[in-house]
Amino acid sequence: MKKLPVPPFNEETAKQKVQMAENAWNSKDPVVVSMAYTIDTEWRNRVSFINGRKEVQNFLKNKWSNELNYKLKKELWGFRNNRIAVRFEYEYMNVKGQWFRAYGNENWEFDENGLMQKRFASINDIEIKESERKL
Repeated sequence: MKKLPVPPFNEETAKQKVQMAENAWNSKDPVVVSMAYTIDTEWRNRVSFINGRKEVQNFLKNKWSNELNYKLKKELWGFRNNRIAVRFEYEYMNVKGQWFRAYGNENWEFDENGLMQKRFASINDIEIKESERKL
């Protein structure tokens, strides 16, 4: 399976990959999101270590059942060959009604077919009031 664009990336194709990821994550569909990753993808997400598409799907299903009204914005930070660095922020409300904004960075590594084989995410959350939402 190929997921265009494929590496090596230039600025245009790296931005395209970032926008595709933003769109997929904003769908909040774990299966759609997981199809951008290799079968044996490796993730570090905060303190969680996730391996393979099935674990990705389970992780995202749980994430979006707890992070309601999720909205994400990603920005290309840098790229080289088959790697992309991204800065992002997202907002969500927890099941108790408290709003949060999360800030973070991701490092992505892609295989020759354009599927992400590694994703390392560092994320920090802050509580916000609903009136402070930006996204």
